Amino acid sequence: MSAAKVKMRGKKMRNQPSSVQYVESGTQNGGGGDEGPSSIHPSTKRQTNTHQRGGWVRGHQKDGGGYSREMPNYITAGAFARARAEEVSTMLKAVTKTTGSCHVFGALPKHMRRRAMSHNTKRLPCRLREVANRMRERSLQAGPKKKKEQAKRKSRKARRRHGNLLLEFNRRQRKNIWLETHIWHAKRFHMVKKWGYCLGNKPTYKCYRSCHRAMSGHCLLQDLSYYCCIELRGEEEKLLASLSQLTGKETGPTFAAALCLSGRRQGSVVVYRAGQYPTQPLGPVTFLWRPRSQELTNRQLWIWAHPTIKQDLLLELQMVCQCCDPVVPPVVTPAEVFPTLQLEPKPEKTSDAKQITETKRKRKCKDASGPPAKKILGDGTRSPSTPVTWNSSSNRIVISDLTMEIVRYRLIGPQSFSVLAETMEAATVCNEINISKPSHLWWPEQCKSESKMNLHQQQTHVFHILKGIFSTGELPSGTVLGLTVDDPRLTLPTKKVKALPCVRPAQEMDEKRRELMLQGVPELCCQSDLWEQSVRSNVADNKTSEQELNRMRNEVLVPGSRLSPTPPQGRVPILLVQQPGKQVGNEMSSWGAGWDLLLPKGWGMAFWVPLVYRGVRIGGLNMSLKHSQNKGAPHFPHDYPDCPAGVRFQEEQEAELLAKFKRRPPAKRTNYIKHGCLAPFCCPWQQLSEECELITTEGEEERRGECQSTTEADTVMEEMTSYGEIAETKPLSRVVVLRNRKSLRLLSGWCRATTSKGQKSCRVGELPPLDRSAMTVFLTAHRMSLVWVRLSVLCKGKPELHAMVCVPTAEDLNLLKKKCGSSGPQEPPHRDHFKSSVRRRKKEPKKAAQSSWCSDNIQGKESVFSTEPNPTTSVVLNSSSSDIILGLWPDPLPSITSNCSRVTLGWVTQGDFSLSAGCGEALGFVSVTALLKTLFNQPMEHRGVLLLRNPTSLHYRFAKINIEV
Repeated sequence: MSAAKVKMRGKKMRNQPSSVQYVESGTQNGGGGDEGPSSIHPSTKRQTNTHQRGGWVRGHQKDGGGYSREMPNYITAGAFARARAEEVSTMLKAVTKTTGSCHVFGALPKHMRRRAMSHNTKRLPCRLREVANRMRERSLQAGPKKKKEQAKRKSRKARRRHGNLLLEFNRRQRKNIWLETHIWHAKRFHMVKKWGYCLGNKPTYKCYRSCHRAMSGHCLLQDLSYYCCIELRGEEEKLLASLSQLTGKETGPTFAAALCLSGRRQGSVVVYRAGQYPTQPLGPVTFLWRPRSQELTNRQLWIWAHPTIKQDLLLELQMVCQCCDPVVPPVVTPAEVFPTLQLEPKPEKTSDAKQITETKRKRKCKDASGPPAKKILGDGTRSPSTPVTWNSSSNRIVISDLTMEIVRYRLIGPQSFSVLAETMEAATVCNEINISKPSHLWWPEQCKSESKMNLHQQQTHVFHILKGIFSTGELPSGTVLGLTVDDPRLTLPTKKVKALPCVRPAQEMDEKRRELMLQGVPELCCQSDLWEQSVRSNVADNKTSEQELNRMRNEVLVPGSRLSPTPPQGRVPILLVQQPGKQVGNEMSSWGAGWDLLLPKGWGMAFWVPLVYRGVRIGGLNMSLKHSQNKGAPHFPHDYPDCPAGVRFQEEQEAELLAKFKRRPPAKRTNYIKHGCLAPFCCPWQQLSEECELITTEGEEERRGECQSTTEADTVMEEMTSYGEIAETKPLSRVVVLRNRKSLRLLSGWCRATTSKGQKSCRVGELPPLDRSAMTVFLTAHRMSLVWVRLSVLCKGKPELHAMVCVPTAEDLNLLKKKCGSSGPQEPPHRDHFKSSVRRRKKEPKKAAQSSWCSDNIQGKESVFSTEPNPTTSVVLNSSSSDIILGLWPDPLPSITSNCSRVTLGWVTQGDFSLSAGCGEALGFVSVTALLKTLFNQPMEHRGVLLLRNPTSLHYRFAKINIEV
């Protein structure tokens, strides 16, 4: 048939029931077609003449138009009656169906519809007059509709005015919190909405390698103000007793560490739910104690946490500190915070003047003398009535939420302090005239105290000594320095300059600089007025405006010189906290070290722009991930699968990757079933841990019956393949990440730690040998645990996200022994059992699918799958074609460990080519049980050699495992 005939036939068949079928092709087109609506029995079908036309044709035809003229011998009464009933119901539906309009005129045929009928209902048929009269009365009672007056859009010049722009920005901060550097980032970065904030993800320009060079040789700047600060105040003994319930001593220093408790160091710890160590962790936090002083009776503690764990941490702190009494904040009227806007009143109507309808309205305050709208500083999404402080009547502990009250910048790189030294200058002392006068500013009052001025001079001296230190990593980790500096905008250069270190010759190094490098900053110099809420508020409310600074710049004789005199409100208290960088492993010690700069809110941009003008690079969220990857440290929440925030992140990441996978057609995307990849978008840690524990239990029972020796990973392979039937018998339990430092050191020594590419072995202290008894004792204490590992590719190859960590066989190790540069073995292609089943179901008719499948197709499918025993057989028969995504395994997943030719130990959570190590590196988790079994069966020369395989590849790569402690 031609295209026109096909189109007309489709138009005719549009409203026909599914039982009505016409012959589409005759013998001329290659054979007969389907039966007609009479449900003719197949045995009565006769062959037509070869010259007879087939298919549907329009109009009268000489030879009958291709329709069969012979009557069937018999018909089936039930099928015939059902077909006729469907035709009758379709005709009735077409007759009674009205158009999309709700008027009664839609029920009339098209040739009878007239516009005049809407005014005179007597023109309508009698059966429709009553309904039309009711609709007319209803419309008259409703009255004329008032047309909504659409306000005229303002011009761009009007919208960009400061007042209108400020109101618009304040409105947009109601849902997501903006950092103080948001506008600066929005012009240069790709912004993302995460964790309730608008954050910069990555720059719009190419700067990956330049940012890595900045971290390695100069300085990279990041805004970490989205981290939440929780303040605790109370007696030291009661605070330590409460916080001890949230930590474990086996993981490292806690809140009670001596150096951290004195206020000289910043500490870090993994926080757990109260009394649940080593299970149910919340996530990592950093903490800072306020140094002791004679004026203070209670201690003060700041805990910095990621925004994803803030609420859980607050609940746990309130429970252990018994702070359940919220302090109601003072009632603040909305006009004091954000002036209410109203429309300008309309002018009164005059008889002699023409009435002009104003579509463009001006917004103004209720009170003409009222204060203008202010810029939001802090959390704009929080209601003014929301409590941020909780008291305890029993132990007098106070918990305060200081989120967005303190600005935190991170400078990464060896020249971080050189950038800070050129950007900031120690605060100048006020003259006698300003000191003698009473002032509402905080700094003139500070200058009246001789002890505080002596402390300021000592801090200034330490600040100048630190300028002579070449690298930030030379100082003790977590060193704290308090200081008061002048407004950095006073010394802003006219153009960008790169800050360079000021290093004196080695012979001029004095004892004080050596003392700082060995012992750190004295406890007295760690004091800062930033701890005081009154000082922070005073500094934020009395900041020098840009207008005043521009006036001072115009009066300067030499452009670019320092603005003087320093305004009384131009002093800011700050805290400098040293970040240690890489602390684990034997390579690249202190890589990524830097300084954190803590400021009061409102001063973010006043310090950000001067720092940028000192030649630093700016990084976003992606550079934070790369920074953690180069350090070999887990990044939160990406690499914390046992934390609630890590589980949520994995679910969101899986949904995002799956949506991206579905957007591509099946022919243009990877078939992960053929690659033998069960979970390309997530890591089923729970199932992996359960399988490995079951395998260990079975292996122990078999060894009790008979002892037999095996080599390499053959034993592991045999045990892994027997998992299929008993995978569902084990009750579910939580995944635990091994963080016990003593156990990690023992496991690291058994892995035979080496350098990044495995060329050189690292020195390890005396350790007990890895025998069966030591392995049994270790597994008894750490069953169902995962361990954080670093994998370095021995040859070429770049690991990717969710790459599989597998066990090499004896043949693989022999290949590596014969040829050191061998890239690795190949995984044989797998068969996709789901593709054929989906195709079969698509070919079946919609109505006859159930009967045909029950009679013929299920039997044929069972015979096909019975030839190859595979765990997918039951999944294929139980899963519907709508639930199956081509190229992906449906749930539930079969055995993870034995799905491929090599046993799976774990997965990669971070993988890329490392510019620092010069080879492909991967970070991830492996099962402790499977790793110990693999190490025990491997020879000493190849101990710790594993295989890596990306989800989109069949090629295995040799890699060396390292557990860095």
